[in-house]
Amino acid sequence: MRRIKNHDERKEACLSRMLYVAKTDEDYREIVKRKELLDYKAIFGNDNPVELEIGCGKGRFVLELAKRNPDVNYLAVEVNSNVIIEACEAVMEENVPNIFFMRCGAELLEKYIPAGSIQRIYLNHSCPFPKNRYENRRLTNLKFMPIYSHCLVANGEIHQKTDNMHFFEYSIEQFSAYGAKLKNISLDLHNAGFEDNIITEYEAKFLRKNMPIYRLEAVFNHNT
Repeated sequence: MRRIKNHDERKEACLSRMLYVAKTDEDYREIVKRKELLDYKAIFGNDNPVELEIGCGKGRFVLELAKRNPDVNYLAVEVNSNVIIEACEAVMEENVPNIFFMRCGAELLEKYIPAGSIQRIYLNHSCPFPKNRYENRRLTNLKFMPIYSHCLVANGEIHQKTDNMHFFEYSIEQFSAYGAKLKNISLDLHNAGFEDNIITEYEAKFLRKNMPIYRLEAVFNHNT
């Protein structure tokens, strides 16, 4: 993706809402050993429950979610520098206080997220990485399951949406293999009568093409 105009200046203006992670070529397994656990009360100024979106894009989903739920705190994670700046700018423009951003990959979450501290994780239209050689980059790959389990409270949930049928089938297989309990599975979300759906940027694009949206909820028990 081409670097956005005035990138550095815009990033600087967003730092009060961003928890940046420096780029490094070091193995992530070594990085996560050096814990820098977040202090939610210091960040948000309260003891409200915390939820996490991984791959927030330009922030349309998490911004609307935070406005609907002012008594919940939200961490929004995104690896792309351009889009996280745009997401942060949107949040600051609307002065929504209960969202902070982290620029990092999901594999680094254990470095920052205290164990058992996240109520719910959202995976919205994650890249499906269709080529088999990139399978371990899919955010529902088994390698990420222990990370999610670490972050979530007991019986915490992952809510996933995708437009990709094959990725959805793959995700069901991976969640099931890890022992997560699946519920509220939908093969066509917008014709399923689901009332609280928030349409993401990608979702709007695929709806215009009359493509179905797939959705599930996976419940994690710490015994998995």
